[in-house]
Amino acid sequence: MIVRKETTSDIEAITEVTIAAFRTLPISKHTEQFIIKALRAAGALTLSLLAEIAGRVVGHIAFSPVKISDGSKDWYGIGPVSVLPDYQKQGIGKSLISEGLSLLRDMGGKGCTLVGDPDYYKRFGFRNYSDLAL
Repeated sequence: MIVRKETTSDIEAITEVTIAAFRTLPISKHTEQFIIKALRAAGALTLSLLAEIAGRVVGHIAFSPVKISDGSKDWYGIGPVSVLPDYQKQGIGKSLISEGLSLLRDMGGKGCTLVGDPDYYKRFGFRNYSDLAL
């Protein structure tokens, strides 16, 4: 598997992966592909990475700038994170998150936030700060 930045030719595959990844999730409103499209159109898709196996896009992660209630600068939001159902639970999402966080640090990112399962994301160092809001 390789993790790399998206290119224009990857956009359709990213949309397909995102739709498939969220299709059966009851917590999803099935708008994740539109979120990515809107971020890209607004020039707010700071980092867009994909996971590729044998030339096939099997995962994707988006990072975009966010405003934090305490005024902190250079914070980003993760999401959505998408992995094709047949490739889930194989470490692809973990690889995308780890690589993305590393690249954000290299870019001067000071923090990152997300909406998701706290038990899953704490392995990446995420914590809930009740005094901060997006």
